Amino acid sequence: MPRHTLLIDADDTLWENNIFFEKTIDDFISSLEHLGYTREYIRYILNETERRNIRQHGYGVRCFGRSLEDTYLKLAGNAARREVVKEIEQMVHLLERTPPQILDGVPETLAYLAKHHRLILVTKGEAAEQAAKVERSGLQSYFDAIEIVAEKGRDAYERLIGSFKIVKSYGWMVGNSPKSDINPALQSGLNAVFIPHPNTWHMEHAEIESGAGRLLIINTFRELRAHF
Repeated sequence: MPRHTLLIDADDTLWENNIFFEKTIDDFISSLEHLGYTREYIRYILNETERRNIRQHGYGVRCFGRSLEDTYLKLAGNAARREVVKEIEQMVHLLERTPPQILDGVPETLAYLAKHHRLILVTKGEAAEQAAKVERSGLQSYFDAIEIVAEKGRDAYERLIGSFKIVKSYGWMVGNSPKSDINPALQSGLNAVFIPHPNTWHMEHAEIESGAGRLLIINTFRELRAHF
């Protein structure tokens, strides 16, 4: 088997991520029900606030916390209370300290793949936050490089292809997000492995688009061993 370069996503591909954000959101919405809004409306306002803040401040726990606070202040208006803001800060602090929960089969699969291929971890978000997650995961030793980018678009993949001199026909992006992992990688000429996750963040949902590369869809990270 030829040696491939596997670019591998982190959040919700190597470890659980979005389930912890969703738990925080659920607690946040529960704390705001006394304001008289439906849970659906609170979530709608939060989603719109997140979209706006991400464009300005990027991804990560701190931006998420800002969105929670902005949502509360918008909905509470003049009735906003400092103690509720403090509660939101505590929720975010707890989320930030949540250790990575490695998905089933990941360490042994990485150990196998690292013997045969070049592995590069590619994750997006706030650099220090993502670097801390990688370090706490204990998985960094399996990778030849760790790349943390602000956004995963076609430009980012083309830069990685150039930086690591990836032969496109032997280059693969592995991840759970159609929007960030699969579509832009295919558009850049790489191949892609899509591993759907039942709790992928709603802002990462998209229809899978065709591209120059090949697309492989599998159910679990462990199944990579059967293909590489």
